[in-house]
Amino acid sequence: MTLSNRLASLGASALAFLTLAAASSANAHVSLAETEAAAGTTYRAVLRVPHGCDGEATRTLRVQLPDGFYAAQPMPKPGWDLETGTGPYATPFDNHGTVMTEGVREMTWSGGDLPDAWYDEFIFRGRIGAELPAGTVLHFQVVQECASGTADWTDTSGAAGVDNPAPALTVVAGEVSHHGHGAPAHEHDGPWTVGALTVTNPYSRATLPNAPVGGGFLTVTNSGTADDVLQSASSDAAGHMEVHQMSMQGDVMRMRPLADGLPIPAGETVEMKPGGYHLMFMDLKHPLVEGETVAVTLTFRDAGELVVPLTIGAPNANAGTAHGGHAHDKH
Repeated sequence: MTLSNRLASLGASALAFLTLAAASSANAHVSLAETEAAAGTTYRAVLRVPHGCDGEATRTLRVQLPDGFYAAQPMPKPGWDLETGTGPYATPFDNHGTVMTEGVREMTWSGGDLPDAWYDEFIFRGRIGAELPAGTVLHFQVVQECASGTADWTDTSGAAGVDNPAPALTVVAGEVSHHGHGAPAHEHDGPWTVGALTVTNPYSRATLPNAPVGGGFLTVTNSGTADDVLQSASSDAAGHMEVHQMSMQGDVMRMRPLADGLPIPAGETVEMKPGGYHLMFMDLKHPLVEGETVAVTLTFRDAGELVVPLTIGAPNANAGTAHGGHAHDKH
């Protein structure tokens, strides 16, 4: 039985769902790791499952997707079977010039065994409708099934104190650029500044589905009178990041991490580009997809932290093609 049929068959007087232990605590609820996303952007949903059904292990997790969430793709999970259910969209979705009237509306991971005392995450991604006004709340209704009980997280009222709130995502202001592959409009925002430093042309390159690493590139200008250093970088897309230098040693191209960081001299511009200085995404958590962006936090010794969105171009992108050149004109 699909989740939509299950929900439709449940009357208020016939609910037999078991609640999770300590359900009065917000930390006991199945919830989303990130609770805000901009309209017109791709959202990577991470559902956090803190425990099972009244002491029992979770065997199945069902998710019903809300209207306004399009082109959904679940991530397979080792040891679990994955099924999707499709249905019509309430509002058609423009997917890179192709109008989509239906798509994935339900996802089910089953056949697993998540003990009550263990924590795990279930991941999927999709597009937030560009038509959604800021402040819209999207509810992802979730049902956990165990050996002899069920725990539902399906209340979409938004009322405080309910025992079974559906994981909620609040839409914030944003829009879709109609250039090329429909990358978010903020890819052309900037420059980004912190202290005397200005960052321009941040971009990355698309990776293969199972690639463990990726590259990041940008330009930093220091308009101040004192030197600074790019000490480190971090991103939710990677286990960790490193600042690297690539250079020729004889006939061999070698890459090494800069343990002391990358100097940004006063009054100078430093370009991070393929074949030279660059950022490395290590232990990628998901592929870098052309047309999307990935947020990176740069940490400078003196100026402090700066969050910059890197536009993801084609696998051979450079600063020009990643930000609106020919790489985004290919179909």
